[in-house]
Formats: sequence, C-alpha cells, structure tokens
Amino acid sequence: MTVPTVVTLDIGGTTIKGALVGADGQELKRLDRDTGASSGESEVVARVRAVARELADAGTVGVGLSVPGIVDTAAGVARHAVNLGFRDTPLAALVAEEVGVPVVLEQDCRAAAVAESEIGLGRDARDLMVVVLGTGVAAGLIVDGRPLAGADGSAGELGHLPVYPDGEHCACGQRGCLEVYASASGIARRYAAAGGTRAGATAADVASSLDSDVVAARVWREATEALGLALATATLLLDPALIVLAGGLTGAGDTLLRPVRSELQGALAWRQAPPVANSPLGGDAGRLGAAILAWRAAGYEDVVLRDAV
Repeated sequence: MTVPTVVTLDIGGTTIKGALVGADGQELKRLDRDTGASSGESEVVARVRAVARELADAGTVGVGLSVPGIVDTAAGVARHAVNLGFRDTPLAALVAEEVGVPVVLEQDCRAAAVAESEIGLGRDARDLMVVVLGTGVAAGLIVDGRPLAGADGSAGELGHLPVYPDGEHCACGQRGCLEVYASASGIARRYAAAGGTRAGATAADVASSLDSDVVAARVWREATEALGLALATATLLLDPALIVLAGGLTGAGDTLLRPVRSELQGALAWRQAPPVANSPLGGDAGRLGAAILAWRAAGYEDVVLRDAV
C-alpha cells in the first residue's frame, strides 16, 4: 500500500531545506542544497526543481514551497525576492511540471505563521502575529484563522515600519525602519558603528555582553525599544490574541522577551498588551508551514502535523 507524503521546501537566500514528510509530520527523507543564487534566477529554479524531484516518492500528493520576499500565493508566483533573483517567477507551475502533483507557494513568514497556528503556540488563537527576527525583520499574520497576504502579497513588512521617522537610513530608502534597529544584522552593524570593542560581534554576542559592555547594553536597549514600539503599533491595528517571536534573535530568551514585553505594554496606555512568547518551532517553522499547505492543496484537509513539534 502506498503511503501518502508531501514534499516541503524552505528556500532561503543561501540554502534549500527540503524534506519528504508523512501524514504524522515525521521526516522520511531530508535534503539540503545550496540555492546557487549567485548564478541567477534560472539556476535557483533548476535546483529547486531538482530537489523536489529527488525527494518525491510514489506516494507524493503535493509540494509546499516557502520563499522570502513578495509572493502572490493564489497565482503561485514569486513576485520579488532580491536574494534569489526572483521577479514574477511562476515557481509553483515550474515545480509542478517537474513532479506532476499540486504545488503551493507561500511567503516564508506566512508559512511560519501557518505552522505556529496549527502546531505551535497559536493553536488556540484565530488572530496571531509571528515576527521573524533574523537578518531582516518581517511578520506573518493570521487573521480570523487564515493567513493575510494583503492586496499585493506584501502584508507583514513589519521591518519597514518607520518607528523613528527621523532615524537612521534604511537600505530600502526610508528612515528609521524597525529593521535598522532590531534585526540581527542591524544590531551587529550599530554595535560596531558605536565603537563596540568586540571585533566582528554578532547580535548574539551583543546580547550576551549586556552586563559587561555599555555599548552592547545601549544598542540592545534601543533594539528592544524599537521592537516594542513596532509591536504596539501592530497591536493597535490588528489586535492579535498572541505575538510569537521567531528567528535567530530569540536565542537570547528572556534577555529579549522581558524588555520587549515591557516596552510593548508601556506604549499601550489604555489596553492590555497581548502575550508575547518565543516560538518552539525554531528554524523549521517555514518548512512545517509549507508542508501543512501542501497537504491542504492536495485535498488532505484533516492532516495536522502534531508529531512534528
């Protein structure tokens, strides 16, 4: 008897993280490959197709793809992903040609939010915000139990919310964007620019030096203040039942959570802040979310990957 499976691919700026997943959420096969992004869009697409083909087996009923940038989920098109060279790339159709089963394409933060709402901390929340704090900052939004894409697929660009209108310049062309202050790359850059004494310090290094390094303490305080302000704005606009933090910065644990919770509540004068917690799904959230969406696209609405956590 053939057992149904799905292929899930989390396509990042440097690595394609792929897996063949059973209906119980267990990985039956894992395959990670370099994206080949330095060689351009066609090479990335070729490698994505090859990984999907290699992972698929006789029981594969669907494929889920998770990519960064702006994604038109309904059309299966990666509208814009700078690091991958995608520009109006019909990725879902190109992979479907390769594997011959339904393929769903989702933006990586929205995929992470789907996973969090199905098998993570958001299982009991119909309105949820998942904020991914990594090289950049972005959010996946679940509204009334469904992922929110927005008019052109760019909902959740929290990293480019201008928390300080007259603040530092952002690479996007705006000033004072959250990403400038609270991304891992922004924290490392601002620490170095402020005269930090640890050469090549990462955001994790900054977080671990707060008691002994005044520059680290100041940069971290400014990062958590900016994040708290941005979350307050998002809370007033969206009223989430829960905010989940994900991505590399969450490795700081309570060193991140405590000041962010405090700043968030301090910015909300007349209402209680929603709970803020770190995701238990780690770096697998996008991949797991893509797997859930692949099952749905194949018509397996009742599959819930409870054993994946």
